[in-house]
Amino acid sequence: MTILSIDTSNYPFGVALIEEDKVIGEYITYMKKNHSVRAMPAVEQLLKDCGVGAKELTKIVVANGPGSYTGVRIGVTLAKTLAWSLNIPLIPVSSLATLASSGRYFPGYIVPLFDARRGQVYSGLYEFQGDRLVCVEEDRNIMLDEWVTKLKELDKDVLFVGNDVSIHKCMIKEVLGDQARIAPFVSHNPRPSELAYIGLGLKEMTAHEVLPNYIRMAEAEVKWLESKKKSE
Repeated sequence: MTILSIDTSNYPFGVALIEEDKVIGEYITYMKKNHSVRAMPAVEQLLKDCGVGAKELTKIVVANGPGSYTGVRIGVTLAKTLAWSLNIPLIPVSSLATLASSGRYFPGYIVPLFDARRGQVYSGLYEFQGDRLVCVEEDRNIMLDEWVTKLKELDKDVLFVGNDVSIHKCMIKEVLGDQARIAPFVSHNPRPSELAYIGLGLKEMTAHEVLPNYIRMAEAEVKWLESKKKSE
């Protein structure tokens, strides 16, 4: 069993190969560059470095959002194309769940977070039960002040993880105080090997069944719907 995982859903970019019970290759960067230019060459280089042929892959796991609309589309499109051409299963995994895996050894709740602008965030609530990551509160697009107020009511330590946590650190600490823990910066990039690991326990799908999970509509779509309503 050889699995390729792909995550282009946000600025961190990662691909990994796992084989049976070991990680045989992993590539991660955090650069504000166009993933569409880098993704396929990175996959090809990883396969080459690990001595794995594309036809040896048995399944592909992809982070299908939420995150950057363009980033999510790039990763899902690449993964669907590879899975379809190789006739192998494709498994979509929440980008937030992948990030939450960085808190594997934290004994409380884990809150992965992506900035969604205008005071909003993409987030969810997770915890580890043994070695299994469990979603406690589903992924959502929510105003940060509303979200941290809700987390305050849990009366339990909460670990925040993600490169965008720094943008909202002041409000998080103001509302949650010592209840909020901020993961070290080395944990803020989602690991593509963790993405592959999560995918091991999820349902396999065909390439045609997998879709991006944006959670909310793009601003252009919202404006188009508003203009359509006005014209009716």
